Amino acid sequence: MEFDLGNTEIVLVAAPEGFRDEELFVPEDVFSAAGAFVLTASTTKKTINGSEGGSTDPDLHIEDINVDDLNALVIAGGRGARQYLWNDEALLRKVSEANEKGKIIGAICISGAIPAIAGIMRGRKGTVYPDPEALEVLKKAGETYVGEGVVVDGNVVTGAGPEYAKEFAGMILALLYKRIQTTVQR
Repeated sequence: MEFDLGNTEIVLVAAPEGFRDEELFVPEDVFSAAGAFVLTASTTKKTINGSEGGSTDPDLHIEDINVDDLNALVIAGGRGARQYLWNDEALLRKVSEANEKGKIIGAICISGAIPAIAGIMRGRKGTVYPDPEALEVLKKAGETYVGEGVVVDGNVVTGAGPEYAKEFAGMILALLYKRIQTTVQR
């Protein structure tokens, strides 16, 4: 049975500088190809630049993300994520709110620390780019680090790095399809 993702909204968040291109653009392509409505968000609406030369113009400021409207909140990694996103209060609030409302949350590479910083990973499993500071964040937050490429724990999908971007996006899609299937069967 095919599922239509035409009514599915996914917001991809990236740092204004130094996001990892594959971790933004590969999921965006995967989600769009599946029919989802994809928006990008950052700390600015000016052009944002990836570490590998890609760029895009965000649709939204992080503050303007409407968690009620989205089905998944997905955060790209890259060196800029630690600098611009780890301590972005608006993003941390959106992650916490999305979790409270049962939305799917995805975070890849160094951004895998953001759900932990937002306080939603205590007693849960996840992965992150194995950077010492990121691993320490997970440990302090009570999250169990799993050294795998992609880890799913409930509504949270984490990925270890850019080489897992397609698998990461695929797991988020699988959770969305599962939710649609459950809704259709009711």
